[in-house]
Amino acid sequence: MSETHEAATVILLRDGEQGLETLMLRRNSKLAFAGGMWVFPGGRVDPADRTGLAPEDDLGAARRAAVRESLEETGLAITEDALVPLSHWTPPDVAVKRFLTWFFVARAPHGDVSIDLGEIHDQAWMSPSDAMRRRNALEIEVLPPTWVTLDRLSRFPDVASALGECRGCTPERFSTRIASIPGGGLTLWQGDVAYEGGDVDAEGPRHRLWMMPDGWRYERR
Repeated sequence: MSETHEAATVILLRDGEQGLETLMLRRNSKLAFAGGMWVFPGGRVDPADRTGLAPEDDLGAARRAAVRESLEETGLAITEDALVPLSHWTPPDVAVKRFLTWFFVARAPHGDVSIDLGEIHDQAWMSPSDAMRRRNALEIEVLPPTWVTLDRLSRFPDVASALGECRGCTPERFSTRIASIPGGGLTLWQGDVAYEGGDVDAEGPRHRLWMMPDGWRYERR
């Protein structure tokens, strides 16, 4: 049986010279989970994050974890009030460790990024579009939730527009399923015609990530 853990991720945004940028961190390649991947800051919810909260307040605990992990991994101090819930991700049942993760967005505070060179080995500010281009050029590796989030953020010209829309939306929940296809892989989410039936070629709505040798592509229609 797979292990299940609560977790939180914070997508730190800033306005760069060419538009919206987000902070990406490269995890130590020797780590068992997501080793070598480029990720947003984040980590597991600790028991201390729940101190004083109602037992069912998973979102409150995730906020605290996001603040703590941001400081630990980047040296940047954010407040809970700055966090805007964006989405919640449940990994597929086949995952050995399943991190049930809240994704938040926040404007990055002023200051230099500081990494420990232990769990995190590199950092970079990237535009969402450039991060996706680099993944498809095999320069970096990312996980499917990261790709989908980058795809969404790539539509915004600046931090204000990204935060403004996110504040007005209900956080979306993604429960992931995996399908094998010739030559590549397919990640499915609720609303896709194959999510329940399994027929990836059936006519109908699409909510999937194509993970092919010539690149990844998020399709939703």
